[in-house]
Amino acid sequence: MNELLKILVLAFAACLALLSAGVNAREQTVLDDATLKQFLSDQLGAREGATGKHANNWAVLVSTSRFWFNYRHLANALSMYRTVKRLGIPDSQIILMLADDVACNPRNAFPGTVYNNADRALDLYSNNIEVDYRGYEVTVDTFLRVLTDKIDRTTTPRSKRLLTDEHSNIFIYLTGHGGNEFLKFQDAEEVSAFDLADAFAQMWETKRYHEILFMIDTCQANTMYSKFYSPNVLAVGSSELDESSYSHHADSDVGVAVIDRFTYYNLEFLEKVDKGSELTMKDLFESYDPVKIHSHAGVRTDLYKRNLSDVRITDFFGNVQAVEIDEDDDDQ
Repeated sequence: MNELLKILVLAFAACLALLSAGVNAREQTVLDDATLKQFLSDQLGAREGATGKHANNWAVLVSTSRFWFNYRHLANALSMYRTVKRLGIPDSQIILMLADDVACNPRNAFPGTVYNNADRALDLYSNNIEVDYRGYEVTVDTFLRVLTDKIDRTTTPRSKRLLTDEHSNIFIYLTGHGGNEFLKFQDAEEVSAFDLADAFAQMWETKRYHEILFMIDTCQANTMYSKFYSPNVLAVGSSELDESSYSHHADSDVGVAVIDRFTYYNLEFLEKVDKGSELTMKDLFESYDPVKIHSHAGVRTDLYKRNLSDVRITDFFGNVQAVEIDEDDDDQ
Protein backbone atom coordinates (compact mmCIF):
# COMPACT_ATOMS: atom_id res chain seq x y z
CA MET A 1 0.00 0.00 0.00
CA ASN A 2 1.57 3.31 -1.07
CA GLU A 3 1.67 6.42 1.12
CA LEU A 4 -1.14 8.25 -0.73
CA LEU A 5 -3.51 5.35 -0.28
CA LYS A 6 -2.56 5.16 3.39
CA ILE A 7 -3.45 8.83 3.87
CA LEU A 8 -6.78 8.44 2.08
CA VAL A 9 -7.70 5.42 4.16
CA LEU A 10 -6.77 7.19 7.38
CA ALA A 11 -8.68 10.31 6.38
CA PHE A 12 -11.75 8.19 5.72
CA ALA A 13 -11.21 6.54 9.09
CA ALA A 14 -11.11 9.99 10.68
CA CYS A 15 -14.50 10.86 9.20
CA LEU A 16 -15.99 7.62 10.44
CA ALA A 17 -14.54 8.23 13.89
CA LEU A 18 -16.10 11.67 14.05
CA LEU A 19 -19.49 10.32 12.98
CA SER A 20 -19.29 7.55 15.54
CA ALA A 21 -18.52 10.18 18.17
CA GLY A 22 -21.83 11.85 17.45
CA VAL A 23 -20.86 14.77 15.24
CA ASN A 24 -23.86 16.01 13.25
CA ALA A 25 -22.89 16.63 9.63
CA ARG A 26 -25.45 19.45 9.38
CA GLU A 27 -23.83 21.38 12.21
CA GLN A 28 -21.16 23.94 11.45
CA THR A 29 -18.35 21.81 12.92
CA VAL A 30 -14.90 22.65 11.70
CA LEU A 31 -12.09 20.11 11.82
CA ASP A 32 -8.97 22.24 11.79
CA ASP A 33 -5.71 21.08 10.25
CA ALA A 34 -3.98 20.60 13.58
CA THR A 35 -6.74 18.35 14.88
CA LEU A 36 -6.78 16.27 11.70
CA LYS A 37 -2.99 15.92 11.70
CA GLN A 38 -3.01 14.86 15.33
CA PHE A 39 -5.72 12.31 14.65
CA LEU A 40 -3.88 10.88 11.67
CA SER A 41 -0.64 10.77 13.65
CA ASP A 42 -2.39 8.89 16.44
CA GLN A 43 -3.86 6.44 13.94
CA LEU A 44 -0.49 5.84 12.30
CA GLY A 45 1.08 5.30 15.69
CA ALA A 46 -1.65 2.88 16.69
CA ARG A 47 -1.31 1.05 13.38
CA GLU A 48 2.47 0.75 13.76
CA GLY A 49 2.05 -0.40 17.34
CA ALA A 50 -0.47 -3.03 16.29
CA THR A 51 1.46 -4.49 13.38
CA GLY A 52 4.95 -3.57 14.58
CA LYS A 53 8.13 -3.14 12.62
CA HIS A 54 9.53 -6.23 14.31
CA ALA A 55 7.86 -9.34 12.95
CA ASN A 56 10.38 -12.20 13.07
CA ASN A 57 13.60 -13.34 14.72
CA TRP A 58 16.62 -15.03 13.17
CA ALA A 59 19.94 -16.30 14.51
CA VAL A 60 23.35 -16.73 12.90
CA LEU A 61 25.60 -18.84 15.12
CA VAL A 62 29.22 -19.43 14.14
CA SER A 63 32.06 -21.45 15.62
CA THR A 64 35.11 -20.51 13.58
CA SER A 65 37.73 -22.86 15.05
CA ARG A 66 39.04 -26.21 13.90
CA PHE A 67 40.94 -28.87 15.85
CA TRP A 68 40.13 -30.96 18.90
CA PHE A 69 41.63 -28.57 21.47
CA ASN A 70 39.03 -25.97 20.40
CA TYR A 71 36.19 -28.24 21.54
CA ARG A 72 34.81 -25.42 23.72
CA HIS A 73 34.14 -23.16 20.74
CA LEU A 74 31.87 -25.73 19.15
CA ALA A 75 30.17 -26.23 22.54
CA ASN A 76 29.71 -22.44 22.83
CA ALA A 77 27.88 -22.23 19.51
CA LEU A 78 25.79 -25.35 20.11
CA SER A 79 24.80 -24.03 23.55
CA MET A 80 23.47 -20.84 21.98
CA TYR A 81 21.76 -22.94 19.32
CA ARG A 82 19.97 -24.96 22.00
CA THR A 83 18.92 -21.75 23.80
CA VAL A 84 17.35 -19.99 20.82
CA LYS A 85 15.56 -23.18 19.79
CA ARG A 86 14.25 -23.65 23.33
CA LEU A 87 12.89 -20.10 23.24
CA GLY A 88 11.10 -20.71 19.97
CA ILE A 89 13.27 -19.78 16.99
CA PRO A 90 12.81 -22.63 14.47
CA ASP A 91 15.63 -24.25 12.53
CA SER A 92 14.26 -22.59 9.39
CA GLN A 93 15.34 -19.26 10.91
CA ILE A 94 18.70 -20.34 12.28
CA ILE A 95 21.96 -20.44 10.33
CA LEU A 96 24.39 -22.73 12.16
CA MET A 97 28.02 -22.71 10.99
CA LEU A 98 30.50 -25.12 12.60
CA ALA A 99 34.08 -25.14 11.37
CA ASP A 100 34.84 -28.53 12.92
CA ASP A 101 32.91 -31.60 14.00
CA VAL A 102 34.47 -32.66 17.30
CA ALA A 103 31.58 -35.05 17.88
CA CYS A 104 33.10 -37.36 15.28
CA ASN A 105 36.72 -36.72 16.20
CA PRO A 106 38.56 -40.00 16.99
CA ARG A 107 39.83 -38.39 20.22
CA ASN A 108 36.29 -38.02 21.52
CA ALA A 109 35.82 -40.47 24.40
CA PHE A 110 32.06 -40.11 23.92
CA PRO A 111 31.57 -40.46 20.15
CA GLY A 112 28.77 -38.53 18.55
CA THR A 113 28.32 -36.18 21.50
CA VAL A 114 29.28 -32.66 22.56
CA TYR A 115 28.91 -31.44 26.14
CA ASN A 116 29.25 -27.99 27.70
CA ASN A 117 29.62 -29.21 31.27
CA ALA A 118 31.76 -31.78 33.02
CA ASP A 119 28.67 -33.48 34.43
CA ARG A 120 27.72 -34.36 30.84
CA ALA A 121 24.02 -34.00 31.68
CA LEU A 122 23.11 -32.52 28.29
CA ASP A 123 24.25 -33.73 24.89
CA LEU A 124 24.30 -30.69 22.63
CA TYR A 125 24.90 -32.80 19.53
CA SER A 126 21.65 -34.72 19.59
CA ASN A 127 19.87 -35.99 16.50
CA ASN A 128 17.72 -32.87 16.14
CA ILE A 129 20.38 -30.35 15.21
CA GLU A 130 20.59 -28.92 11.71
CA VAL A 131 24.04 -27.73 10.68
CA ASP A 132 23.87 -25.46 7.64
CA TYR A 133 27.60 -25.03 6.98
CA ARG A 134 30.29 -27.33 8.35
CA GLY A 135 34.01 -27.94 8.02
CA TYR A 136 35.70 -26.14 5.17
CA GLU A 137 32.39 -24.58 4.11
CA VAL A 138 32.83 -22.18 7.03
CA THR A 139 34.91 -19.39 5.54
CA VAL A 140 34.99 -15.62 5.85
CA ASP A 141 33.62 -15.29 2.34
CA THR A 142 30.71 -17.66 3.01
CA PHE A 143 29.87 -15.97 6.31
CA LEU A 144 29.77 -12.50 4.77
CA ARG A 145 27.80 -13.73 1.76
CA VAL A 146 25.24 -15.33 4.07
CA LEU A 147 24.79 -12.04 5.92
CA THR A 148 24.38 -10.01 2.75
CA ASP A 149 22.56 -12.75 0.77
CA LYS A 150 25.15 -12.60 -1.99
CA ILE A 151 25.34 -16.34 -2.42
CA ASP A 152 24.57 -18.42 -5.47
CA ARG A 153 20.80 -18.82 -5.31
CA THR A 154 20.77 -21.45 -8.04
CA THR A 155 22.82 -23.92 -5.99
CA THR A 156 22.11 -22.84 -2.41
CA PRO A 157 18.90 -24.16 -0.83
CA ARG A 158 16.66 -21.69 0.96
CA SER A 159 17.39 -23.45 4.26
CA LYS A 160 21.00 -22.21 4.03
CA ARG A 161 20.08 -18.59 3.30
CA LEU A 162 19.39 -15.76 5.73
CA LEU A 163 15.97 -14.79 4.37
CA THR A 164 15.49 -11.72 6.53
CA ASP A 165 13.81 -8.40 5.77
CA GLU A 166 13.33 -4.96 7.34
CA HIS A 167 11.10 -6.51 10.02
CA SER A 168 13.71 -9.03 11.20
CA ASN A 169 15.68 -8.99 14.43
CA ILE A 170 18.91 -10.95 14.02
CA PHE A 171 21.04 -12.45 16.77
CA ILE A 172 24.60 -12.92 15.48
CA TYR A 173 26.91 -14.94 17.71
CA LEU A 174 30.58 -15.60 16.95
CA THR A 175 33.10 -17.64 18.90
CA GLY A 176 36.70 -18.59 18.15
CA HIS A 177 40.22 -17.23 18.42
CA GLY A 178 40.73 -13.55 17.80
CA GLY A 179 42.79 -10.45 18.46
CA ASN A 180 42.69 -6.71 17.99
CA GLU A 181 39.92 -6.15 15.39
CA PHE A 182 40.06 -9.64 13.87
CA LEU A 183 38.59 -13.12 14.34
CA LYS A 184 40.23 -16.22 12.89
CA PHE A 185 38.37 -18.64 10.63
CA GLN A 186 39.76 -22.18 10.34
CA ASP A 187 43.07 -20.92 11.76
CA ALA A 188 43.82 -19.88 8.16
CA GLU A 189 42.08 -16.57 7.49
CA GLU A 190 40.54 -13.66 9.37
CA VAL A 191 37.43 -11.51 9.33
CA SER A 192 38.12 -7.96 10.43
CA ALA A 193 36.08 -5.40 12.31
CA PHE A 194 35.91 -3.41 9.06
CA ASP A 195 34.53 -6.43 7.18
CA LEU A 196 31.74 -6.83 9.72
CA ALA A 197 30.96 -3.12 9.77
CA ASP A 198 30.65 -2.99 5.99
CA ALA A 199 28.52 -6.15 5.90
CA PHE A 200 26.09 -4.67 8.42
CA ALA A 201 25.97 -1.46 6.37
CA GLN A 202 25.04 -3.44 3.27
CA MET A 203 22.39 -5.29 5.24
CA TRP A 204 20.87 -2.01 6.41
CA GLU A 205 20.91 -0.47 2.95
CA THR A 206 19.19 -3.52 1.45
CA LYS A 207 16.62 -3.69 4.29
CA ARG A 208 17.79 -7.01 5.65
CA TYR A 209 17.23 -6.26 9.33
CA HIS A 210 15.25 -4.24 11.82
CA GLU A 211 17.68 -4.69 14.73
CA ILE A 212 20.86 -6.70 15.25
CA LEU A 213 22.24 -8.12 18.48
CA PHE A 214 25.91 -8.89 17.86
CA MET A 215 27.64 -11.06 20.48
CA ILE A 216 31.20 -12.31 20.27
CA ASP A 217 33.27 -14.49 22.60
CA THR A 218 36.97 -14.31 21.76
CA CYS A 219 40.12 -12.62 22.97
CA GLN A 220 39.94 -8.80 22.64
CA ALA A 221 36.35 -9.28 21.50
CA ASN A 222 35.20 -5.71 22.12
CA THR A 223 37.47 -4.44 19.35
CA MET A 224 35.37 -6.34 16.81
CA TYR A 225 32.43 -3.94 17.15
CA SER A 226 34.54 -0.77 17.28
CA LYS A 227 34.06 0.01 13.57
CA PHE A 228 30.28 -0.46 13.36
CA TYR A 229 28.39 2.52 11.97
CA SER A 230 24.98 1.18 10.95
CA PRO A 231 21.85 2.00 12.96
CA ASN A 232 19.94 -0.36 15.25
CA VAL A 233 22.93 -2.49 16.16
CA LEU A 234 23.43 -3.55 19.78
CA ALA A 235 26.85 -5.13 20.33
CA VAL A 236 28.42 -7.05 23.21
CA GLY A 237 31.81 -8.68 23.57
CA SER A 238 33.60 -10.82 26.13
CA SER A 239 36.84 -8.90 26.61
CA GLU A 240 38.54 -5.56 26.17
CA LEU A 241 41.61 -4.68 24.11
CA ASP A 242 44.62 -6.71 25.29
CA GLU A 243 42.40 -9.02 27.35
CA SER A 244 42.00 -12.74 26.79
CA SER A 245 38.74 -14.64 26.86
CA TYR A 246 39.10 -17.62 29.18
CA SER A 247 37.60 -21.07 29.34
CA HIS A 248 35.37 -21.91 32.29
CA HIS A 249 36.32 -25.49 33.12
CA ALA A 250 37.52 -28.73 31.59
CA ASP A 251 36.20 -32.27 31.55
CA SER A 252 38.99 -34.62 32.57
CA ASP A 253 37.46 -37.49 30.59
CA VAL A 254 37.07 -35.39 27.44
CA GLY A 255 40.52 -33.98 28.07
CA VAL A 256 39.86 -30.35 27.08
CA ALA A 257 37.95 -27.28 28.20
CA VAL A 258 34.26 -27.62 27.34
CA ILE A 259 32.96 -24.02 27.45
CA ASP A 260 34.20 -20.43 27.69
CA ARG A 261 33.47 -18.25 30.71
CA PHE A 262 31.61 -15.45 28.94
CA THR A 263 29.31 -17.85 27.15
CA TYR A 264 28.86 -19.93 30.31
CA TYR A 265 27.55 -16.97 32.32
CA ASN A 266 25.33 -15.81 29.49
CA LEU A 267 23.80 -19.28 29.39
CA GLU A 268 23.43 -19.32 33.17
CA PHE A 269 21.29 -16.18 32.90
CA LEU A 270 19.39 -17.34 29.81
CA GLU A 271 18.35 -20.56 31.55
CA LYS A 272 16.09 -18.36 33.69
CA VAL A 273 14.32 -17.08 30.58
CA ASP A 274 11.21 -18.66 29.13
CA LYS A 275 9.09 -17.65 26.16
CA GLY A 276 6.93 -15.31 28.24
CA SER A 277 9.77 -13.80 30.26
CA GLU A 278 9.85 -10.10 31.11
CA LEU A 279 13.63 -10.11 31.63
CA THR A 280 15.44 -7.51 29.54
CA MET A 281 18.78 -6.99 27.85
CA LYS A 282 19.61 -4.55 30.65
CA ASP A 283 19.14 -7.37 33.16
CA LEU A 284 21.45 -9.60 31.13
CA PHE A 285 24.21 -7.00 30.79
CA GLU A 286 24.02 -6.06 34.48
CA SER A 287 24.58 -9.72 35.36
CA TYR A 288 28.11 -9.64 33.89
CA ASP A 289 30.69 -9.93 36.66
CA PRO A 290 34.33 -9.43 35.61
CA VAL A 291 35.46 -11.43 38.63
CA LYS A 292 33.60 -14.48 37.33
CA ILE A 293 34.23 -13.89 33.63
CA HIS A 294 37.93 -13.05 34.22
CA SER A 295 37.66 -10.25 31.66
CA HIS A 296 35.68 -7.06 31.14
CA ALA A 297 32.68 -7.64 28.92
CA GLY A 298 31.70 -4.62 26.86
CA VAL A 299 28.42 -3.32 25.51
CA ARG A 300 28.04 -0.79 22.71
CA THR A 301 24.71 1.04 22.65
CA ASP A 302 25.32 4.30 20.76
CA LEU A 303 23.93 2.86 17.49
CA TYR A 304 20.89 1.40 19.23
CA LYS A 305 17.87 3.66 19.77
CA ARG A 306 15.83 1.71 22.32
CA ASN A 307 16.28 1.83 26.08
CA LEU A 308 17.76 -1.50 27.15
CA SER A 309 15.25 -1.76 29.99
CA ASP A 310 12.52 -1.92 27.31
CA VAL A 311 14.22 -4.62 25.22
CA ARG A 312 13.15 -8.08 26.27
CA ILE A 313 15.56 -10.98 26.00
CA THR A 314 13.04 -12.68 23.73
CA ASP A 315 13.23 -9.77 21.27
CA PHE A 316 16.38 -11.50 20.02
CA PHE A 317 16.60 -14.95 21.59
CA GLY A 318 12.95 -15.97 21.17
CA ASN A 319 10.43 -16.33 18.40
CA VAL A 320 7.95 -13.70 17.26
CA GLN A 321 4.63 -14.61 15.73
CA ALA A 322 2.00 -12.20 14.45
CA VAL A 323 -1.39 -13.34 15.70
CA GLU A 324 -4.76 -12.00 14.65
CA ILE A 325 -7.83 -12.75 16.76
CA ASP A 326 -11.27 -12.76 15.14
CA GLU A 327 -13.98 -12.03 17.67
CA ASP A 328 -17.28 -13.85 17.23
CA ASP A 329 -20.32 -11.69 16.56
CA ASP A 330 -22.62 -12.18 19.56
CA ASP A 331 -25.63 -11.11 17.47
CA GLN A 332 -25.29 -14.06 15.12
